[in-house]
Amino acid sequence: MSSSTDYDGTTPLARELADLNRRKAALSRAPLPPPAETRVLTVSNQKGGVGKTTTTVNLAAALARSGARVLVIDLDPQGNASTALGVDHRADTPSVYDVIVNDGNMDDVVQQSPEFETLFCIPATIHLAGAEIELVSLVAREQRLRTALEAHLQRTEAAGQRYDYVFIDCPPSLGLLTINAFVAAGEVLIPIQCEYYALEGLSQLLRNIQLIEKHLNPRLAVSSILLTMYDGRTNLAQQVVADVREHFPKEALTTLIPRSVRISEAPGYGQTVISYDQNSPGSISYLEAAAELAHRGAPQ
Repeated sequence: MSSSTDYDGTTPLARELADLNRRKAALSRAPLPPPAETRVLTVSNQKGGVGKTTTTVNLAAALARSGARVLVIDLDPQGNASTALGVDHRADTPSVYDVIVNDGNMDDVVQQSPEFETLFCIPATIHLAGAEIELVSLVAREQRLRTALEAHLQRTEAAGQRYDYVFIDCPPSLGLLTINAFVAAGEVLIPIQCEYYALEGLSQLLRNIQLIEKHLNPRLAVSSILLTMYDGRTNLAQQVVADVREHFPKEALTTLIPRSVRISEAPGYGQTVISYDQNSPGSISYLEAAAELAHRGAPQ
């Protein structure tokens, strides 16, 4: 018998395709429940390269694909979330910088993503790189994003265009931009990669979140931890999953995001993997993670 065929007569590839089809069918059968009120999630990890921006844009796109109305706020000066969502973020584009530094109106900087009708983005431009320094001398420097976002949410709800979800993509550091994101949100979603040093810095991040909760935002809670870049062939990845689920049994999502070429390729085309290749394992995994996030609801 060929080594590429198992005893049941199927190949590993055939089994993988059958599994993907089963998962796609399960997703299509389960409409996502809308949240009772707008959920504002900050996606954060002070360690770089963990799939933070990738997670932000793909969860947002997956929820928008299901019909939810979703806003992504790009608070990272690199502007990668803006790129992935296909929105303009050249230097002269009205952006989140104008909102938090110049007291601009958030309504004036929102762009619709070409991916889905119900997906919107507030882009980041290169000007945001200097915002950390400029914010130091401003009044209520930690509250500026929350003040602008609350006003925007009130206006959109009054107009019958309430957002179901707002995702805030942070820089991979704890500065005033990230603090603004924590103060504006009700939930924190932490992506963790299934690799060496995965939990490095996590305890410090959790301490920082507790400080924000104590002094600036009593509503803040870590609601979700998503494991990314998973390769089931390695003992290391399986051990990281076991460790995270042991330490965070309530917060860790059951969905695992695989290491995927398609996920990496998509931003180069100004797309998320949800629209770039909706049948790929990476796309299906993010759709499953979004469904899990929706069914779990906000922490009480």
